[in-house]
Formats: sequence, structure tokens, C-alpha cells
Amino acid sequence: MNKTASFWNRMAARYARAAIGDQEAYEKKLAITRSYFTPEMQVLEIGCGTGSTAIIHAPHVKHIRATDISENMLMIAREKAAAAGVANITFECTSVDELVVAEGTLDMVLALSILHLLPNHEQVISRAFAMLKPGGLLVSSTVCLQDGYGYLKYILPVMRCVGFAPPTVAFLTAAQLEHEFKTAGFIIEHNWRPCSQKAVFMVLKKPEV
Repeated sequence: MNKTASFWNRMAARYARAAIGDQEAYEKKLAITRSYFTPEMQVLEIGCGTGSTAIIHAPHVKHIRATDISENMLMIAREKAAAAGVANITFECTSVDELVVAEGTLDMVLALSILHLLPNHEQVISRAFAMLKPGGLLVSSTVCLQDGYGYLKYILPVMRCVGFAPPTVAFLTAAQLEHEFKTAGFIIEHNWRPCSQKAVFMVLKKPEV
């Protein structure tokens, strides 16, 4: 088991208990995402955590394949889905790098609070583009720590030493993130940020053929 999986396995119970930091912004992101759903959609979520967002979205689409690197997170997610009576989510323990998806087969990819935690986020964005059908959507919510939280570069190493920070944290700006999406080929459909120090929420579209 790698360091990232070990960290999130340790944090799973605490993560599940934690309150959403900005409930109003979260609800708005849910609503915006739902506005793009159709009943026949095949959706992939990378970094699904304990499954809360997948469970909320599941009634509006055909199927969600929800993946995470932490089996402990997924155990909680499966319990929550069963309690909610949601049966159209498949939870799978896998890293993004090991994920097998045929090109051009997905209607939507959800990458929520995950890109800044990946050492190869640019490659992941490009892979998401390839996975999507023409006209398919990537929905991303990403903390851009370089916009106002650059000082954390000096604090995170200490937090890692005591087990309170993940092994990888990228310091992105919103402008850099937008550039990476465009470079991969995406068209920006929606770009919203509650304030300069909040996560950037984007809906990206793969162009139609």
C-alpha cells in the first residue's frame, strides 16, 4: 500500500465525520452539476471519498462508477449507499493511474477536491478528456492553494511529519488550472468561485466532433 492510500485510510473515519466547510457553496455546485444530467448518463467519479456526492447525484443518472484509493473510505461509502437505498453506484478501490476506461465511453467525469492532491494532475486532465464522449463533461472543484495560501508550503512538511497532511499537495493558481484545462482541449462551460480563497468550480466540455 502506498503512502497516499495509507494516509486516507487513517483519515477515513475523521473525514466521514467532518462537516462540509461551506454548505451553501456545496449546494450550488450540486445544483449546477445536476443541470447537466440526463437519465442515461454514465458517470465516473475519481476520488469519491466516502461517497456523499455520488449518492446525491445517483438518482439523476444511469450509473456512477465511484473510485478512490482508500478502501476504508469506500467501506463507509458502501454503507451509506446501502442505507440510502442507492443501487446504481459501483464503488471501486483504484488509483487514477491504474483506472481502466475505454476512450470515448463516458458522459461525465467528476473530479471534486482531488486534482490538487495528484502529482500528475495534468496527465489526469488529459486522460479525462480521452475518456469522455464528444460533448462529454468534466466537472471539477479544485482548491488553488497558490491563490492566498502559499504560506502552507512551509507548514505542510511539518504536518506530514505528524501524519496530518497527505503526501502530495499541488500549489496551483486558478489561472494555471484554467490553462491546463484548455491545453487538454476542454471548453469552459461554467467557471465559478465564491471568493478568491475558495475552491474553483468548473464545468468543462469536450468539443463535439
